Amino acid sequence: MRQLVARLWNAGLVGKILVGFVALLVSCCALGVVGNLVNLQAARQRAEQRQQTSTAAALVTALPATSVLTTVAVAPTNAKPTLAPTSVPSAPPTATTGPQPMISRATATAPAPPPTSVASSMLAPPPGQVARLRLIGIDTPETVDPRKPVQCFGREASAKAHELLDGQTITVEADTTQDDVDRYGRLLRYIWLPDGRLFNQEMIGQGYAFEYTYRVPYKYQAEFKQAEREAREQQRGLWSPQTCAGDHRPADAAQPSPVPSPAAAPQPAPSPAPPAPEPSSASAGNCDPAYPDVCIPPPPPDLDCGDIPYRNVRVLPPDPHRFDRDKDGIGCES
Repeated sequence: MRQLVARLWNAGLVGKILVGFVALLVSCCALGVVGNLVNLQAARQRAEQRQQTSTAAALVTALPATSVLTTVAVAPTNAKPTLAPTSVPSAPPTATTGPQPMISRATATAPAPPPTSVASSMLAPPPGQVARLRLIGIDTPETVDPRKPVQCFGREASAKAHELLDGQTITVEADTTQDDVDRYGRLLRYIWLPDGRLFNQEMIGQGYAFEYTYRVPYKYQAEFKQAEREAREQQRGLWSPQTCAGDHRPADAAQPSPVPSPAAAPQPAPSPAPPAPEPSSASAGNCDPAYPDVCIPPPPPDLDCGDIPYRNVRVLPPDPHRFDRDKDGIGCES
């Protein structure tokens, strides 16, 4: 073959052309063979892939339904877990270390929960408006009523109210046993101080106000009466003999002073005592003479209008039960 090619090549131009044509033809054949080999290899690979796919599909079809679902539901390894929702309490849990006192008060033993006459009217501004309050269960000495003089211990009660309330954020409480407003449009409320004390009770217990029941017993009546009883027994504030001795009287009225006893003198021999007069109907029935038209026993106990069946009672000084609050001579006015 090699010698034939050499002879053709040396034969001249025609031989060289013939050799070149043969070489080109051989090259084309070689390229075709290589291409067929490549296509054959690719066809084999595609056939193998189709066979693998068919096998995988057959395996999936043969698996139980639960296995298929489990396989499909597998999340990627970098997926973030979703936290289950939890219930969040709407309020902090209460302490379980034992019952705690709702308020602490130095002047009352019962359990719990500006320049004006404190019980008569106070300013307590809710957002956007000013509301006038009438404090339930207390009566303080008057200081601004134009019909009356300033009463004993009124200025001290007003100053104490300023001390307890000025600059404080307070909580007001209504009472379902009472009306929501009085006849003057004032809200009937209790006032709770930020430290948990009940302002109404503090004023009574420290001797700056009297307990006062208007017609119907109120929620904290027993606590307020106990606070007044302790203040009176311990002579606090307006109960002190050096201040008002518990009387509703003008602040500038002369305080009663003890009468000095005369110098000791020889006493005459005692003479026989005259026969005692017959007791009147009031004393015989244990009726207080301050209420001459009805029979009301003197204190103790201290009575309120709600404790007696009478209304519009004529009252004479000293009015030990304080039925005549406005000092017009008529008590427990209906």
